[in-house]
Amino acid sequence: MHSIRSLLAVAASLLAAGAAQAQTTGLELAKSKACMACHQVDVKRVGPPLASVAERYAGQGDAMVDYLAGKIRSGGRGTWGAVPMPAQTHVSPEDARLLAEWILSLAPAKK
Repeated sequence: MHSIRSLLAVAASLLAAGAAQAQTTGLELAKSKACMACHQVDVKRVGPPLASVAERYAGQGDAMVDYLAGKIRSGGRGTWGAVPMPAQTHVSPEDARLLAEWILSLAPAKK
């Protein structure tokens, strides 16, 4: 009986550690990739607020995640004003996709 409790305790610890690792937020990822040097969530900095990006592209389907992930990695100009966004080639395609999903999640809920 004691070994079963020990085994359950170890399993619970592993699950908790995995859950904590999986809870890395989009904001933490954005900070780690230096997105927040030019963007904020709700306030314009050099680039547009990420919440504004989310509002502009909300409800446009799953292809929008791929579009934004591509813009993160390849950069762009003219969509949000005169200041271009340089390519962020240090962001992996997987991380760019996670960032895009997080950014789109910032759109206000539809009523």
